[in-house]
Amino acid sequence: MSSLLVDNIGELVTNGAGEGPLGIRRNAAVLVEEGRVVWVGPSAYAPAADHHVDAGGAAVLPGFVDSHAHLVFAGDRAAEFAARMAGQPYTGGGIRTTVGATRAATDDELRVTVRRLRGEALRQGTTTMEIKSGYGLTVADEARSLRIAAETSTETTFLGAHVVPAEYADRPDDYVGLVCGPMLAAAAPYAKWIDVFCERGAFDVDHARAILACGQAAGLGVRLHANQLGPGPGVQLGVELDAASVDHCTHLSDADVAALADTAHSDGSGTRTVATLLPGAEFSTRSSYPDARRLLDAGVTVALATDCNPGSSYTSSMPFCVALAVREMRMTPAEAVWAATAGGARALRRDDIGVLTPGARADLVVLDAPSHLHLAYRPGVPLIRQVIRNGVPQ
Repeated sequence: MSSLLVDNIGELVTNGAGEGPLGIRRNAAVLVEEGRVVWVGPSAYAPAADHHVDAGGAAVLPGFVDSHAHLVFAGDRAAEFAARMAGQPYTGGGIRTTVGATRAATDDELRVTVRRLRGEALRQGTTTMEIKSGYGLTVADEARSLRIAAETSTETTFLGAHVVPAEYADRPDDYVGLVCGPMLAAAAPYAKWIDVFCERGAFDVDHARAILACGQAAGLGVRLHANQLGPGPGVQLGVELDAASVDHCTHLSDADVAALADTAHSDGSGTRTVATLLPGAEFSTRSSYPDARRLLDAGVTVALATDCNPGSSYTSSMPFCVALAVREMRMTPAEAVWAATAGGARALRRDDIGVLTPGARADLVVLDAPSHLHLAYRPGVPLIRQVIRNGVPQ
């Protein structure tokens, strides 16, 4: 049985027992066997191992968990981004541009994009990444999108209800029937989750509820895009359907925040439905940022994710999102790092990732910095020195 010791860690973020909300341990070491953490303790008392990584006094934290990404697409929307920067508002309509390019692409062209972006994310410390469909919007294209996504991630999400495609523009009820019927049947074998873009210009609450209920009946977990473009019923629909996560949460009423807070676990470990915030989208659309402070003060569990997509958030960098969350959303550095690791795991209803405690998957990030604080303190700087995924240095 092969083992790996990572020692001489100046600051170890465990998200478990230890100092402060991040469970920090100083002068620490982590022992890994068969892809799992088996021991955490003082570096001076570390056991021997077959292989060794010397952190050199640097900070080590769990691999980032990106619980919201759209990687299966073709084409480029840089011109749309430039138009927004010149003052054009974001409406979500550009999704159909990507749909056309994705339908025209070959499997191999889509596969190259997924692997390129997944590789980018891994080099920036992301060891778990959810991947959605949503740019095919035909039975065959949604199924192949998820089949390709599943080659790279076990966290795959069927998003056939991203927008109503142009050919169904005058027949949205028919499209919902397609999503709930043949499209879901073709997609479900490759999907773990189902998602709907519940917004004006996309799917109303009745259509969203019907689609998500069909997904639940097919054995898929529920996720939801909600309250990005304006106030709406999406967040409360997510709570009603026991969604693992409601994502964006930019425009929330007091009732929305209370509904999320009311899903709190009795043991005080947070809320069952997570609010996943996507600051890259606000950055790229020049929109108002979500008020993370309001959610955290209400006891709502918050995750951070990239929303990596070609239109409204073309970033694969979780460190960038951590820095945005601290600067623009009133999160402390510790809150942002927790949200980007353990919070993302909660949004996927996982307890084996986002933490560095015995039994957890051995996903570690060694920073080229002495503390997690530098992720926000030094924005835009390549601080990821080394990534270890499943116990294997990358």
